[in-house]
Amino acid sequence: MSKNKCIFLDRDGVLNKDFVDYAYSLDKFFIIDGVAEALDLLKKHGYLLIVITNQSGLARGIYTREDMQLCHNYLQENTGHLIDHIYYSPCHPNFSESLTRKPGTLMFEKAIAKFDVDVTQSWMVGDKLRDMQPAIKMGIKTIQVDGHDDKIADHVAENLLGAAQFILSSDKRV
Repeated sequence: MSKNKCIFLDRDGVLNKDFVDYAYSLDKFFIIDGVAEALDLLKKHGYLLIVITNQSGLARGIYTREDMQLCHNYLQENTGHLIDHIYYSPCHPNFSESLTRKPGTLMFEKAIAKFDVDVTQSWMVGDKLRDMQPAIKMGIKTIQVDGHDDKIADHVAENLLGAAQFILSSDKRV
């Protein structure tokens, strides 16, 4: 039986607008234009869609798991329930150490094991260096979006839709 190909996605800055003081309430949770279309394209081409996100506002007491879950429910409802799973790390180094927090690899390892993911056919789309680092350690190709270019990603795209189009054109070249 063949393994699954997967798109790992950071949340803030990739799926929704990122805010310095966190996106944890629906009045500040704005899905980025093109995200629903990108997820649909990737899903139609056989990719699992798994979110890997740091949510340190939980450890800091800024918001609750219920606040976060409302945002995740809203995201799913407004993108056709296409996301297969959302992994999150509630930790922050000032409050709690954890291997789950990116740039640690534990959330990736859990997803790869649970969903039988083939890392050689998979991609990580993130907006920060800490998104790229664990993916590279795991042998996952990387795309950095949202105007960031830390010079370590395999490719840079303007947004998730651009990343999806690049991934699908790469599939055709193989």
